[in-house]
Amino acid sequence: MGQNFDIYLKKLKNSKFRANFSLKASDFAYIQKKGIETIRLHAEEFVNKRIAPKVIVNDGKQTPMKGHPVFVAQHATATCCRGCLFKWYGIPQNKNLSEQEIDFVVNLIMAWIENEISNLN
Repeated sequence: MGQNFDIYLKKLKNSKFRANFSLKASDFAYIQKKGIETIRLHAEEFVNKRIAPKVIVNDGKQTPMKGHPVFVAQHATATCCRGCLFKWYGIPQNKNLSEQEIDFVVNLIMAWIENEISNLN
């Protein structure tokens, strides 16, 4: 689980399902209004609350498909549930995520969002 996010983003683009996700105009407007650092704080909050715990009652259904740029990014990056984290990154289920794993997930989400922003320009 390295920090070269370009490798992960390229692999994700090769997935027909993951490549289908992109930010909408409303997502870009929200990012512009709130600022990228606030979006990062939201990502940290969502990951800590919805992905990091050992037991997630509704795992696999806890991340909406839309409604916030981070939610879209989580589906695009396969960081939406513990099953996807295991399948794509080998992060074991049935344990609390470590700080390093949380940082990886948040940084990957943010790399995807920043990539979307740069592709807009």
